[in-house]
Amino acid sequence: MKAGIIAAGTGERLLAAGIATPKPLVQVAGKPLVDHVLDAVAAAGIGAAACIFNAEPPADAVEAHCRARRGAPALTIVRRTTPSSMESLFALAPHLREARFLLLTVDAVFPPAVLRAFLAAAAARADADAVLAVTDHIDDEKPLHAALDAGGRVTALGDAARGSRLVTAGFYVFAPRIFAEIEAARAARFGALRQFLAHLLARGYAVAGAPIGQTFDVDRPADIAAAEAFVRGLAR
Repeated sequence: MKAGIIAAGTGERLLAAGIATPKPLVQVAGKPLVDHVLDAVAAAGIGAAACIFNAEPPADAVEAHCRARRGAPALTIVRRTTPSSMESLFALAPHLREARFLLLTVDAVFPPAVLRAFLAAAAARADADAVLAVTDHIDDEKPLHAALDAGGRVTALGDAARGSRLVTAGFYVFAPRIFAEIEAARAARFGALRQFLAHLLARGYAVAGAPIGQTFDVDRPADIAAAEAFVRGLAR
């Protein structure tokens, strides 16, 4: 299994708050966000990852940082400025078409054990075209709610799942057959990964949810402090 890592955003909310560091290099508990993700991927036994960073000059430092890393995972770096996380996923498609793959966003902070448990749960759902990590810890400004049936299949996403206590947690396992929907998604002018996920569900793809523990999504300065407290608490 390979991993795809989406880190092509510009971190607009952090930048607006005066944090000029490229988002993947923002430090949480003494380590850049991108290293939290890459280290978790390596700890889960995944030996290769394709990462997408935007094409703007500030991301040069992100690429240099990642190329200077040693050890797993081996990295393929894509530089492209994309309008959405959905298009970032599509840009990674040539590197992820061979088999089921893990997808993560660079701003998700979580214990490595959570990722390992999620991958084990996803492996048990070989029938699923998509497995979404879901959590009952909500700290995102715009959470994507997910409703699951008793067997763990996702029955609704977004507004249709507002009554659910579960939200997506920022990482997923996909079968490469989902890339057959790229043109349909673009024709529908979807502007976000969440819309693509809802599209897969509506088109009859098998979408499952795997409940996991607490995660943090780092978008604002306050999120950095919360994620740092969380990470430092795990080390005690």
